[in-house]
Amino acid sequence: MPILVVIIVISFAFYLFYKIKSFRTHRPMEKKWLSGKSSIALGLFVFVFGVNQLFLYPTTTTYIVAALFILIGGFSIFGGYKMYKHYLPFAIKEAQESKQV
Repeated sequence: MPILVVIIVISFAFYLFYKIKSFRTHRPMEKKWLSGKSSIALGLFVFVFGVNQLFLYPTTTTYIVAALFILIGGFSIFGGYKMYKHYLPFAIKEAQESKQV
C-alpha cells in the first residue's frame, strides 16, 4: 500500500525534525515538549510500519511481530501525547518569559 509507505516516510522525517529541534533548544520545558512531539512521530512510524507488514507478508510470524509493532507504536503515541499536553502550558509560559527578558 503506497499510502502507508508515504506515511512511514513522513512520520520518520517528522521524528528526525523534532528530535534535532529538541537537541538544539536550550529551554528545558520546550525540550520536553518537543520530545513529546517526537515520541508521537516515532510511535506513528512504528504503528504504521506494523500495519504495513500485515499487507506484505501473510504469515503467522508476521502477524505476531506486526501486533507487537502496533502495540508499541500505540503506547508510544499515547505516552507522547500525554507528554505533549502536559508540557505545552509550561513551554508557552517559558517562551513568554524569555521574550520579556
